[in-house]
Amino acid sequence: MPQAAGWRMDETYVKIGKEWKYLYRAVDKAGGTIDFLLRAKRDKAAARRYFEKAIDQNGAPETVTIDKSGANLAALKDINAEREEPIKVRQSKYLNNIVEQDHRAIKRRTRSMMGFKNFRCARIVLGGIEVMHMIRKGQMKSTRKNQTAAEQFYSLAF
Repeated sequence: MPQAAGWRMDETYVKIGKEWKYLYRAVDKAGGTIDFLLRAKRDKAAARRYFEKAIDQNGAPETVTIDKSGANLAALKDINAEREEPIKVRQSKYLNNIVEQDHRAIKRRTRSMMGFKNFRCARIVLGGIEVMHMIRKGQMKSTRKNQTAAEQFYSLAF
């Protein structure tokens, strides 16, 4: 698997029922979506699960920029303890502007929904929103030329 140069990782809140849940997301330096994962809690176990999933699917990055979250730092320290070549961790509130702005597209869609009724539906709908966002950013290659983003999304579904 190719190794990504650097990731910006952050989590955002999504309302499910009457509770807030956490959507973990990461983007690369160019703003391309690396991966996403919806979790019920914001703790070390949730952060570790997210990083393991993202690394399995995309390869390990050289660096990961995170905010000042202790859970994310603890999860990366655990992952680095098991690796021969550790991932460099940078903690900076302001270097994550790329991922914070990328959250905006997801929030714009979910805010008008006024939350989700259950976790399962939220996971499915957020997956579709993320895929559509990736198509719009040009991350998914179309099989046919001159295909709109909606046509490309529907071709994946059917």
